[in-house]
Amino acid sequence: MDVCRFLKRKDWDTHPLIAGYRWSNTFYIHSQSLFFSFMLKDLILRNRSYRRFYQNEEITEEQLRKWLELARFSASGRNAQTLKYILSNTREKNDKIFGTLAWAGFLEDWPGPSEGERPSAYLVQVLDKEISTQYYCDDGIAAQSILLGAVEDGYGGCILRAINKPMLAKELYIPEQYEIINVIALGKPNETIVIDELKDGDYKYWRDENGVHHVPKRVVDDLVVKDGY
Repeated sequence: MDVCRFLKRKDWDTHPLIAGYRWSNTFYIHSQSLFFSFMLKDLILRNRSYRRFYQNEEITEEQLRKWLELARFSASGRNAQTLKYILSNTREKNDKIFGTLAWAGFLEDWPGPSEGERPSAYLVQVLDKEISTQYYCDDGIAAQSILLGAVEDGYGGCILRAINKPMLAKELYIPEQYEIINVIALGKPNETIVIDELKDGDYKYWRDENGVHHVPKRVVDDLVVKDGY
């Protein structure tokens, strides 16, 4: 208890760390460093599209279910919650999934992670068509929540949509009731990814001679549409 303390409701509006938060009668802080290390911006910055992993670092089904819990609490169009997940963390099942995926379209000379750098687990995101044929933007919201949870726990992943869906459905014996939407690859990242400022309209990611992965991003001013109001 020497590294943590409790802040009561009366402290909320004055304490510099938590002014504005309103979610509990007691706000529990382990330490300032721990609090800041898991701030949302920090998690988002560390949540890159990782494609190379330490394959021998196992991910348990319990961990997968923990991250799925975050998707469960996330927003859903009409609250229909039409998306479900097939869990994979065994070598045999992972290999079947891996064989149906295409990796990093802009890296034309790279066929994907080699043996030893492949994901330790996957979540196959599917639409339950018996609930609805629509999933709106739920897939991205849920995938982001899952990946932020993975990053918080020291892991990372990549959302993959270049999938041989007929082959994957056959390999995993997926009933026709379910439509494959995305595959989320997960593992302990084994690569360095840096964010660059996008220049001259070139948004293609690339790797340098040291294997560092560069991702150009537009500046905030480029995201703002100036209207005539």
